[in-house]
Amino acid sequence: MYKLYYAPGTCALASHIALEEAGAAYTAERLDFKTNQQNSPEYLAINPKGRVPSLVTDRGFLTETPAMLAFIAQTFPQAKLAPPPGDPLRAKYLYWLFFGPGCVEPAMVQVATKIEMNPVAAGWGDAQLVFDVLDAALTKGPWILGENFSAADIVVGSGLNFAVRLFKMVPARPSFDRYIDACAARPAFQRATALAAG
Repeated sequence: MYKLYYAPGTCALASHIALEEAGAAYTAERLDFKTNQQNSPEYLAINPKGRVPSLVTDRGFLTETPAMLAFIAQTFPQAKLAPPPGDPLRAKYLYWLFFGPGCVEPAMVQVATKIEMNPVAAGWGDAQLVFDVLDAALTKGPWILGENFSAADIVVGSGLNFAVRLFKMVPARPSFDRYIDACAARPAFQRATALAAG
């Protein structure tokens, strides 16, 4: 059985959703950031950065969302959360799986902090570009890979949900609203959201 460490209102939601989509047996342990529980010696032994999420597996610890989602998709192939190696969609899947934490999350921070970044110096370009790229990709739909839902939708969908709906950092667009609604309608998203809030 896996153990997921999380805190409400964080990107740990994506890992919750992936575990639910996979039908994995897991327990979830909520960390209380107000009491600095994430910096306890016990937790720092799992994640030296003192961040969430962290996933304890029988094969070791995982601490980065794309790594966790890739691991879950590979460990539970019956859930069909990733195109198999050799599938023409595999490269596109990996691109979007890493686009969430590598581009969407920094763009959200840029918007929230109003930091002016040189687009050449920032790996994600700039926030406007990130959300324009997503908008263009999502107008094709229904999912980021087209017809097939994948772990990439979990990371991109949960990131957009935070940016557009929960924190209202990014203005809604028709493609974003349609996509977030589709992600939120999935039973795994609903179960994970309820568990993470509890």
